[in-house]
Formats: sequence, C-alpha cells, structure tokens
Amino acid sequence: MIPLTLGEIARVTGGRVHPGSPDTAATLITGPVVTDSREAGPGGLYVARRGESADGHDFVAGAAGLGAAAALTNRPVDDLPCVVVEEDPARLSPRPDRPPYDAVTRAFAALAREVHDRCVAHDGLRTVAITGSSGKTSTKDLMAQVLAGLGPTLAPEASYNSEVGLPLTVCRLTEDTAYLVAEMGASGIGHIAHLTQAAPPDVSVVLNVGSAHLGEFGSREAIAQAKAEIVAALGEGGLAVLNADDALVSAMAPVAERVGARTVLVGLAPDAEIRAQDVRLDDRGRASFLLTAPGGVAEPVSLQLAGEHQVGNALAVAAVAAEWGMPWAEVAAALTAATPRSRWRMEVSERADGVVVVNDAYNANPESMRAALRALAAMRREGGRTVAALGGMLELGADSDAEHEGVGATAAELGVDELVVVGLVARPAATAYLAAGGARATTVTDRHEARTHLEETLRPGDVVLLKSSRDSGLRLLGDELVGVDT
Repeated sequence: MIPLTLGEIARVTGGRVHPGSPDTAATLITGPVVTDSREAGPGGLYVARRGESADGHDFVAGAAGLGAAAALTNRPVDDLPCVVVEEDPARLSPRPDRPPYDAVTRAFAALAREVHDRCVAHDGLRTVAITGSSGKTSTKDLMAQVLAGLGPTLAPEASYNSEVGLPLTVCRLTEDTAYLVAEMGASGIGHIAHLTQAAPPDVSVVLNVGSAHLGEFGSREAIAQAKAEIVAALGEGGLAVLNADDALVSAMAPVAERVGARTVLVGLAPDAEIRAQDVRLDDRGRASFLLTAPGGVAEPVSLQLAGEHQVGNALAVAAVAAEWGMPWAEVAAALTAATPRSRWRMEVSERADGVVVVNDAYNANPESMRAALRALAAMRREGGRTVAALGGMLELGADSDAEHEGVGATAAELGVDELVVVGLVARPAATAYLAAGGARATTVTDRHEARTHLEETLRPGDVVLLKSSRDSGLRLLGDELVGVDT
C-alpha cells in the first residue's frame, strides 16, 4: 500500500475523519487494505462493506484486534479511527453487487484510484485491463509471468475481478511496481466502467463475448456492450487488443477509434495482425504454434497450459508485451516458460493407476465447455477412454436447456466415450448426447454419486474431464479423484 493519511483518504473519498481531530487525520495507513477483518494487519485499513448477509461494521473490533490502524465506514464507529462516507439512499442499486454501488464501495474505488495515480506519477505505472466471458484468469496469469520479464508486475490473486477484488489488488501497489494486470468481470452494464475508474487502462484486452450471465444480460449483444466499456475507458494513444476470431469483439474497434486509441487484432483469422499458425496439441492437450506478427516475425511457442483455447489468450499477452517493448523472441520464450498458476483451470493430474484427471470446474459457460471438451478429445490415450463429467452451467436463463443440449451434442460429435451428467440443470446434455450418437450417458444427482460411479468405472489409460459452474461443485470432485484435500 502507498502510505496515505486518513485526512488524505477522506479528501479523495469525500468522507470525513472520525473522531475529527488533527491527530486522527494524521493517522498513517502503511499496512494491508482488507475487506475481511480476519485478514487485517498492523497499520492497515479495514474496509467495512455491507453485503447481503453480513455488515462489515460488525467486525471493526476484530480488525482492530489484529492491528488495523483505521476503517473505511459509512457510519461512525468507536473501535477504530475511521473515514466515514455518508450513504445516499437515492444512489443505491436494489442489489449491492450492481452499479450504482453503496457509498463504501464507491469510496473504495476512489481510494484505489488515488493509489493508482500516485504510482503513475511516481514512476509511470502501466496498466493492462483484461475482460472476456471466459479465460480472464488464465490470461491474467500468463500476462503476469510474461510482463515480469519487463519489470516488477502486480496481478490479482485468484479471480479478484469484481468491485471488491480489483480495488484490493490496486491497493497492493507499491512505488516499485512497473506493471499492473487488472482482471475485470462484468455481470451488468456499468460494472466494467466502474472498475476502469479505479484502474484506468493503458491497454485493454477483450478475449471473447460468450454466454456467461446470459440470463442476466438477455443477449450476447448486451454482453458485448458491457465488455466494450473496457475499450471506451482507454485514453488517447491507448491500445485495444481484440480477438479477431470473435465478431462481437472485433466489432469494438470503432469504440477504440472514438476515444483516440489504437487497435490490434489477434487470433487465427486472416485479418489478425498477430496470429498463430500451425497449431498442434500434444497428448496432454497443450498447444504449440508459430507466433507470427508484422515485419516477418515467426517465433515458435509451446504452451504449458492445456487447451487449444489458450492460444488466443497467449496471443493477447504477446500483443501487450510487444507493445511495451519486449522483443518477439523474448515474448515467445516467456510464453513457453509460463506455467499454470490458478486452481481448477485445466488442471491436469495423472494418478498412480494411470487415470488422467482434468479439473476445469472453476466455472463454465457454453463456449468454455466446448473448449474443454475439445481438449479432452485431443488427450485421448491409446487403449483408453475419454469421460466427461459435466455439471450445470448457471445464469443462462431461458436458454439453459438449449445450451446444455448443445454441449451434449458436441460431446457426441467429438467422440467422448461416456458423459456423466451431474444434477438436474445439466440433465438435457445427456439426452442430446445420446440423440447425437453418444455411446454412454450416466446421470447422477450430485458430486458424491458421481464420485462413486467414476471410482467404480475408471480404468488405466482413461482421461476424465470435470467441468461445471463453480456452484455446481465439480472442482471439489476433481480434487477428491486425485486425493487433494479440499
């Protein structure tokens, strides 16, 4: 955290210091900024947010007990000195996770912006913002590893891409940080615009526009509108890195032009300026390809991440690294050296009995489901079977049954030997799989029943994929199958 006094925090957030004395205003925040009181530390700031099930103000005393120096609140508290930002009920959304946010959430973003701007002023911090319906976290992990070759780089922990996670990341900046990787998720219009106010990007990356949150947005076009906010946030001379293989993404180029930013297209399409040619997958589903770029660039890359869909993510990373001065040969070498960092994203484990478990169950939408199934098909071993254990894709609204049917049909077309469908939401996938010629479909009620079935039927040489939305719980089944404590 860049050291700030409570008086300075009050100024940038529009709040007031309580108790209102010069000594309190001079209190210096030098420790961690947290929203979980259990993570508070000496000299830190506790942000007392109010959620649907708990009020952070009830835990200020706990933060004080762990050494926090102050709190950010929307009412005075006596357990710690605090900056109080008054609530305006007229500005509140009916839901706390939708813009316009409550006063503390808005103030937290303003605090993050101050930290960000001070780092820019100190030593020219550069920020890349990443969004997409799928692949954000994997790309963030790749980006952080590659940019580290240019200088000290800060990236989010896990999937910190929300109105809480992003400011938490920004507040971890130090004066030595040269590059900030900001992951930005959206579950509504205005969400990304809010995030870019906290961390204005120099480069914006849009990976894809899929069907995640389709039930809330209503259409892919509405999702594209929300994702395009990350491009609209660019300043004069900024760069938009857009996926040439997704028509809704490449169509965002005029948005960049309107704000005076440049555009570079990446992908497999002929109009992509940074492309992958001769893409091949090995028996662990990892892609190798020839990275090509203007000027006759042709550099070989061999990714350590499983799934052909990682190629597009890697190209986006390459575009950013090259923009900031990394030679192409170094870009290719850094991509080749990068390793998987986040859990439950195409995690490949081989058991002692020869069964390969692919745990990609952190989240799911129709596009990422199909990408995972294609990776599974590429990983087939001689004499072994491919088995897909699929849970429900959530937040698809009225399209849920049709989208699950489409995934089931894709599994059959790819020759998946058995489809294990977990839970009622995913049940249409089994019907469509069999109708499309699939060999065997098994339906179970939950992950515990799925585990029993898989342990009884898996044999050496088999490859089993676990894929579902996070709340469907199959990531835990994947851990159980390989003996990882959850």
